[in-house]
Amino acid sequence: MYNKNIKIGNISVGEGNRTMIVAELSGNHNGDYNRAVEIIHAAAEAGADAVKLQTYTADTITIDCDKPWFMTSEGSLWEGRTLHNLYEDAYTPWEWHEGLMAEAKKLGMECFSSPFDPTAVDYLEKLDVPAYKIASFEINDIPLIRKIAALHKPIIFATGIAYEEDIELALKTCKEEGNDDIILLKCVSAYPTPYEMVNLRMMQYLADKYGCIVGLSDHTAGSVVAVGSVALGGKMIEKHLTLNRSAGGVDDAFSMEPAEFAEMVRNVRIMEASLGKYEYELSDKQVSERRLSRSLFVVEDIKAGETITMQNVRSIRPGVGMHTKHYEEVLGMKAVKDIEKGTPLSWDLIK
Repeated sequence: MYNKNIKIGNISVGEGNRTMIVAELSGNHNGDYNRAVEIIHAAAEAGADAVKLQTYTADTITIDCDKPWFMTSEGSLWEGRTLHNLYEDAYTPWEWHEGLMAEAKKLGMECFSSPFDPTAVDYLEKLDVPAYKIASFEINDIPLIRKIAALHKPIIFATGIAYEEDIELALKTCKEEGNDDIILLKCVSAYPTPYEMVNLRMMQYLADKYGCIVGLSDHTAGSVVAVGSVALGGKMIEKHLTLNRSAGGVDDAFSMEPAEFAEMVRNVRIMEASLGKYEYELSDKQVSERRLSRSLFVVEDIKAGETITMQNVRSIRPGVGMHTKHYEEVLGMKAVKDIEKGTPLSWDLIK
């Protein structure tokens, strides 16, 4: 079933509504609560609709182990670190959540989170979050998805590393729990994402195949890709936000600064205003401008009985005379009376 609209707090997401723009806090607070609050204020000033947190600890998301499979990927921003060590730096202390959510609410934004284990879900339920985001690396965590789906709140899935069978199983799990309030976000789990890897058109594929509202979790530089997603039907955009990209935090390097985020929001709203409807029609302004189009005019004085020729009748601007499709038809006809130069040609003037 395709949900035309899904409510996330006070925001309606879907057909007929503007794109919901979400500022991802991630670990850009760099361990400083006041910095996290500053980012939330920056998100509000930039025009974000919501803030998203991440709810985990190093011990709820992995274990402290330096075996090869517990090391970060070669070539990544975090190469050479264990996952546990990275997440110790990146996590948002749970005791901050209530205050950060209250701050976002005070500024007119929704605030929700990505939980990474069942205890995080239990904690977030105590805070009455309006929705849940499933990170793409958790899209195959079926027990976690089932627990969240059973709460009957909207679920937003990032699809970055998902095979189609992962998406299908996740959606099947949600529907088994009676939850169809699903949003699929096109995502590439590369930080930052090269433009040639984005494949925005996959959003349309996801919408058509799975009958879901779609959007974009974007890790590219700049706002071009995010703005383009709106033209392809994206109804949610998630972007990381930081105060300063050179601050040295775990996600700072590929995040947007406040001025860039604000520009993205402005451009998204411009794109939305420009899209219009899936039909061919002219606005009232365009109809009025048709007077400047071409039509047939008398361009030399013509005496009664004289022949209409290519010299005395032409197709020119403005468009208040006879339609140009009659040009060959009127050539050779006679004027029924004197016609002054600059007169729009009409059938009552010739025979």
